[in-house]
Amino acid sequence: MPTLVRAAVCRQFGTPLEIEELALADPGPGEVQVRVDAVAICHSDVSYADGEWGGNLPAVWGHEAAGEIVAVGAGVGFEPGERVVVTLIRSCGECPRCRRGAEIACSESFPLDDTTPLTTADGEPIGHGMGTAAFADHVVVHASQIVPIDAEIPSASASLLACGVITGVGAVLNTAAVVPGSTVVVLGCGGVGLNVVQGAALAKAATIIASDPQPSKLDLAIHLGATHSLDPSTEDLAQLVADLTDGHMADYVFIATGAPAALASADQLVGTMGAIVVVGMPATGVAGHFDPGALAARNQRILGSKMGTSVIARDIPALVARYQDGKLELDGLVSRTFSLEQINDAMDEVRSGAALRNVIVFDHQEG
Repeated sequence: MPTLVRAAVCRQFGTPLEIEELALADPGPGEVQVRVDAVAICHSDVSYADGEWGGNLPAVWGHEAAGEIVAVGAGVGFEPGERVVVTLIRSCGECPRCRRGAEIACSESFPLDDTTPLTTADGEPIGHGMGTAAFADHVVVHASQIVPIDAEIPSASASLLACGVITGVGAVLNTAAVVPGSTVVVLGCGGVGLNVVQGAALAKAATIIASDPQPSKLDLAIHLGATHSLDPSTEDLAQLVADLTDGHMADYVFIATGAPAALASADQLVGTMGAIVVVGMPATGVAGHFDPGALAARNQRILGSKMGTSVIARDIPALVARYQDGKLELDGLVSRTFSLEQINDAMDEVRSGAALRNVIVFDHQEG
């Protein structure tokens, strides 16, 4: 019997999301249904809703959630009642990429890839955005997309583990494997960039330079472990990096924004044997350029990092442990909480850059 859910539906790019009642199919084999307690708004959700990356409509976005399992399909090793983080990373665990630890690049196909579990009362299919569709009070996802968490972690904070935290910290620890004593530059201090800063601090980088035009984000970057901060619109970032490294420049430059200016400036900041790590996702059609001769002569690398190359069953529990030990900030990254009915206001704040992570919180005791 399908479950009736409230969801924020995108029916036209660039217009407000519409709150609708939808039917959510029961979980099939290998799938779980999760009651969503909190879902954070990632800039990727805004990009999809604004049509920057294309896609088919109507759809429900949202991919950064925490909640409780309420039903399971056949062959699932979880039980109703478990608190979990819900991610977009869906993996088989058996394909060559999964066996290499690259679950984010799993090559297997799943029933949920082909058939959405969401429909209107009239049977109209509603897209299962980013394989999660968590701008709804319940979701059905593959069991590989969830990780159990301690029940004492606030849901709003726990939701950040599903994307922003694993993407930023994972880019440092997994993708780039930053070594202690390094010089790290972080371009963009939004929800992901600040977690790059946290990751660099966990990796024991000696110098962490945060770059962002918003003073409040730079202040938080310093609080989270950055040793220096700078507004690139008024200060010379390349000169600061040169001064701090005796002209050797950075070992790692993390691009944690989709802004074309950040892409264009990265090669001026990275030194010999250094790496540029692309974490932020620009709009479709935005291109970066590099000098292949200089790249080869300086033995530099350009790395792409999707979701921090995370293995969620390994990385999320490790991050929870660091949060509980006081070594990882989650609570302070939540800008504000909203109801589902306020989601368009929450999206607007993220769109403007005023918020790090706004979070939709569901009150399941109502109605």
